[in-house]
Amino acid sequence: MVDVLAALRRISPVQIAFLGSLLLSLIAIAGTLTLAKDAARYLYVSQQIVEQGPRVAFDLFSWPWFSLLLAATQRLSGLPLELTAYLWCAFLMAGTCALLVAITQRYVIDSGYWACLVVLSIPAFNHLRYDIIREFGFWFFCTLALWLMLRWLERAGWLRALLLQLAIAAAVLFRIEAVLLFPVLALCLLANLKTRQGWLRLLQINLLPLAGIAAAVVWLLSGHALSQERVDYVLSLVNPQNFLARFNLMASKFAEVALAKYSADDARRIVFFGLFCTLISKFVALCGPFALPLLYRPGWCGVAEYWRKFRPMAWAWLVYFCLLLIFFVQERFINSRYVSFLNLLAVPLLTLFVVSFARDFPRLAKILVTLSLLVMLQNVVSFSPKKTHYLEAGAWLAQHTRPADAIFYEDSRLAYYAGRGYPYMPVDREQAMSAEQAQNFRYFVLIAKPGDAALQIWMTQQHKQVLSRFANRKGDTVLVIGD
Repeated sequence: MVDVLAALRRISPVQIAFLGSLLLSLIAIAGTLTLAKDAARYLYVSQQIVEQGPRVAFDLFSWPWFSLLLAATQRLSGLPLELTAYLWCAFLMAGTCALLVAITQRYVIDSGYWACLVVLSIPAFNHLRYDIIREFGFWFFCTLALWLMLRWLERAGWLRALLLQLAIAAAVLFRIEAVLLFPVLALCLLANLKTRQGWLRLLQINLLPLAGIAAAVVWLLSGHALSQERVDYVLSLVNPQNFLARFNLMASKFAEVALAKYSADDARRIVFFGLFCTLISKFVALCGPFALPLLYRPGWCGVAEYWRKFRPMAWAWLVYFCLLLIFFVQERFINSRYVSFLNLLAVPLLTLFVVSFARDFPRLAKILVTLSLLVMLQNVVSFSPKKTHYLEAGAWLAQHTRPADAIFYEDSRLAYYAGRGYPYMPVDREQAMSAEQAQNFRYFVLIAKPGDAALQIWMTQQHKQVLSRFANRKGDTVLVIGD
């Protein structure tokens, strides 16, 4: 026993973070039976790339670099695509955790093991370990870029600047939002632009953007069009005119529905602060047990230390928060997966809070550690009923329907498990069941609620019946409806 403890002490926090992350991912994946929606799409696109070549990638998805990576790995290794995807996600996540611990312990004394605890148990990104998503690559290369950025700010150099920009470029291939790290770099250098050395540094970290602009100009001058669906979408989101139009529309609708005419002038202020507070509350909720030290007032002294020692991460937090706010207004929704990057950037700050709290309240710190370990397990272990009905419905569809049949899938994963790819549904459920659209589909594969009277009335009107019914232990049901 003594030898085991001595061996554990020789393992650094960075190593514990990497190996612990792999173990947690293994536990999460082992308990997963069905894929999430995005995972099914990425794997379908990868399979088509393997079968038809890389040219098909952009026809199926606007930003398919992750799927291209999976397809290339599958061809080289011969491993099944799903296993390939899980391996990539697990190792990218482990690398992210290890880098976050390495960054934190470098600038905060005696913080390594606390940072390791925060990284492995914070719900923000740990509860997604079971999934196959592009965020894993986005998180890893953004964290790598921030680590290189901190080192480059200490000691500039052309090679370090190039590696830093390559890391950002790699992150962009997973999620285009990673371009925010380029303005973050410029913001970190604002105070140094009064000197010649500061301008030289600014040139160092703009080599790739300048090269990209030059390449775009040459491409345009040669008579080619310069347009990409995903890039156009992001540009439309950050377009000030589009943003203001959407924001004013949201405020006016809110004023009509919820406010008296005397308060209509306050609608913009109410909507803005409502969205702002919603994002903050999501960020705090995703901190899990580490939201508790935030209540410790003296711990807020760590904010100044975070700004001083981790300025690139602090600027990135502010810029990304603004992007989320813009997205919230433009698309009118936000989810925990998007917000989780804020929590990742705040890992050093949360560690500072925890270290301060543990130093002043050692007994309460033990309770915090216990809660964190319980949350760590909760993130990766689920006792909820599995979606076995998806697999059963997919098998039935594969056997009793033909690929040429016009089928409406409320959830395209049902088509994926039927071996029919991951089709894009041009209409939603309500539109598909309308009198105008219903005749365009031979079968309807729907997620049903118990006692849905409206569905029964619709089937009577359309002269349709339930051909097969599939349910899991919880009672969640998939119905196959046809003539």
